[in-house]
Amino acid sequence: MSEEKGMDIDYVSNLARIELSEEERSKFQSQLGNVLKYFEKLQEVDVEGVEPTAHAFPRFNVWDQDEAKPGLEPKQALQNAPKVRNQQIVVPKVVEE
Repeated sequence: MSEEKGMDIDYVSNLARIELSEEERSKFQSQLGNVLKYFEKLQEVDVEGVEPTAHAFPRFNVWDQDEAKPGLEPKQALQNAPKVRNQQIVVPKVVEE
């Protein structure tokens, strides 16, 4: 499903909201094509009768104890935010109308 099959790196970068240079476009187009070829190869694996799992091995008691821990002061939490208003991080609108 590389570019010739319709997968366009510009489309993917737009979805990810990142800008790519021409050099990055060329590099990532090739890498994306390789990833998609690998997924096509995985489609050939017979998984009939295999139960879906989230992990290769069973996992038990994976949750930490629920206990309160001290957090950051608002000033510390917001010190690296690009823009702050009313002790909240201001982010660009991402919903398209």
